[in-house]
Amino acid sequence: MQRLREQVGLAALVPWDAVEWTLRLALAGIFLYACADKILHPQDFASIVKSYHVLPDPLVYLTALWLPWLELVLGVCLFTGFMRDGALTLATGLLAAFWITLVVDYFRGINVACGCFSSSPEESAPMIWYMGRDALLLALALFTVEARRRAGEAA
Repeated sequence: MQRLREQVGLAALVPWDAVEWTLRLALAGIFLYACADKILHPQDFASIVKSYHVLPDPLVYLTALWLPWLELVLGVCLFTGFMRDGALTLATGLLAAFWITLVVDYFRGINVACGCFSSSPEESAPMIWYMGRDALLLALALFTVEARRRAGEAA
């Protein structure tokens, strides 16, 4: 048995399908939760998007309208497994873009209400908190991508 483990490796003993499924459902839940308040309060979300100072005004309102719906579609796709690879890639890209935007604003001296899970501008925490939380969400997405890759290799 020991010799088999050495030949196959410990990674082959991990049920990567189950790991990928669990992480993907967690990511889906995060996206579904994140979109709800923003869909219900697009004007409030637009003011948060504007506070980032990265988009011109016409794009601020357009982004505030379509981004929560994109999060909803990604959450549903991740949950159901429909277009799983594309949804996972796009979700990871969005989380990376969100994190980079927070880091850039932090170094620009701009303190924003994140807008990740609420469209309320009153909800505010230190930027370090938002950057750390979004880094963990990005790490979750990247680990999900890796689990998906390993599950594909094992099949």
